Amino acid sequence: MFQLSPHSRLLKSIAFTILVVGLAAAQAPAGARRPAAVPAGFVITPFGYYHPSCVGHLAQGDILRKDKNAVEHADGTFEEIQKCAYPHFRADGERVVGDEPAGTHPPDISHAWIEYASIHDSPNYGQIYTEWDVPPNPADNDGQTVYLFNGLEDYSGDVTIIQPVLGWNSDYSAAWGIAAWNCCYTGDVWEGTPQKVKPGDHLEGYVFNNCSPGTTKCTSWDIVIMDDENGKYSQLLSAPNHGQTFNWAFGGVLEVYNIVQCGDYPPSDYAGGIGFTNQSVLNDDFDIISGPAWKVVNLASGLTPQCNYGGSTPKQVILTY
Repeated sequence: MFQLSPHSRLLKSIAFTILVVGLAAAQAPAGARRPAAVPAGFVITPFGYYHPSCVGHLAQGDILRKDKNAVEHADGTFEEIQKCAYPHFRADGERVVGDEPAGTHPPDISHAWIEYASIHDSPNYGQIYTEWDVPPNPADNDGQTVYLFNGLEDYSGDVTIIQPVLGWNSDYSAAWGIAAWNCCYTGDVWEGTPQKVKPGDHLEGYVFNNCSPGTTKCTSWDIVIMDDENGKYSQLLSAPNHGQTFNWAFGGVLEVYNIVQCGDYPPSDYAGGIGFTNQSVLNDDFDIISGPAWKVVNLASGLTPQCNYGGSTPKQVILTY
C-alpha cells in the first residue's frame, strides 16, 4: 500500500518544474433541468450552482492567502480576492447567501450527495489519501454531471471543504477531468488547474497539512489529485483552514446533478460500484489510523431515479448503484 509521508512534498517540488499547457476548461452550465430558482447563467460545481464570477480558477503554483485576502501567483504578484456578489443554490434550488448557513452537515448542497463513506473518530486529521480508477463513460448523456472524491471537513460547523475531485461533464464536455477544489469562504469557490483524464486511468487523491505534528488547527493545507498514467495533476497549495478543525474524513463521495436515468451513471468499475482503495488516514500527529471504521450513508431516499444505491466497507470503500 502506498503511504505518503507528510514531510515528503513530492508534488510541491514538481509543481514548479512542469509546464502545464492544456485546453481552457469551464464548469458545466446549469442547463434546462436546473431547479426553477437557479438562474440560467449559473454553473455547476461540487458545491452547488454558482455565478461564474464566484468560481476562481487557479494556475499551477498559485496560493490562496487568507492573511492578505489575495491569490499569490507563482511570480510573486498578488490579486485581491473579491467577495462573491451573488447567492448560490443547492442542488434542489435552495438559495444560499455567501458562506451561510454554517454548521450544516452534508448533504450541504441538498441531495447532490447521493452516498458517502466517512469517519469522525479523531480530534483532528492531518492527512487523507485515497486511490481510485476513472470509470468508463456513462452509457447515456442527459447533460448530467457526476463527481467522485474524498476530502476533509469540520464536523461541528463546516465553513469549507477541501477535496480532490474527479468529475464527468464538469470541466470537460462528455469527458472526465480532475481538479483540486476548496469551498466556500466568502461565498467563493476555488478550483486548481483542471486536467483531462480518460477511463481506466489510476488516480491518487490526497489532502495533507503543512504544520508540525500535533497542530489541531493547521492554517495551511495542500489538496492534490494526480493521474498515474499521464502524470498530470491538479493542486491547491497552502489552502487556509478558515479557523476550522478538520475532524471529518470522507473516504469516498458520489455527488450528481441532473441524473435522469440509471444509465447516466458510469458503468461499475469495481464490484458493482466505484472502489476507493488503498486508503490511509493520519491523525494530527501524522500517525496512521489503523482500520478506519468507515460508515456508508445513503442519501437517495425519495429521489428519482432509484438505482440500487448502497456501499460496503471495511477494507475499502465501495459506493454502489
